[in-house]
Amino acid sequence: MEVSFGGYGEKTATFEATDGVTARMPVQVTQNGLVSPCEAGKNFCGVAVNVREGFAAIQLAGYVRLPYSGTAPAVGYQTLAGAGSGKIKSDAAGRSLLVVDVDTANALCGVIL
Repeated sequence: MEVSFGGYGEKTATFEATDGVTARMPVQVTQNGLVSPCEAGKNFCGVAVNVREGFAAIQLAGYVRLPYSGTAPAVGYQTLAGAGSGKIKSDAAGRSLLVVDVDTANALCGVIL
């Protein structure tokens, strides 16, 4: 049996999206109501769930699985930020988030936003 965190506390909002925003990508707010792919070292506000016709549904709370770069984050509260290229990384300047699972074979981690 496997533990699942999917669906926990999910909240989404619709934003305008710049070119380059794709589903399952961490994003940052760059202007009023506009999100862009999260740049390296910047805090991400959430993850794009769906992108269509210049708009994106952004998950702002709940459980998400994201690719990471660099050293695998440890389970527990970790300080994370964007790593660019649709990934996240451990970064002292990031925001504190709860990492609940880490898949080092696939460089993915489960985070509660």
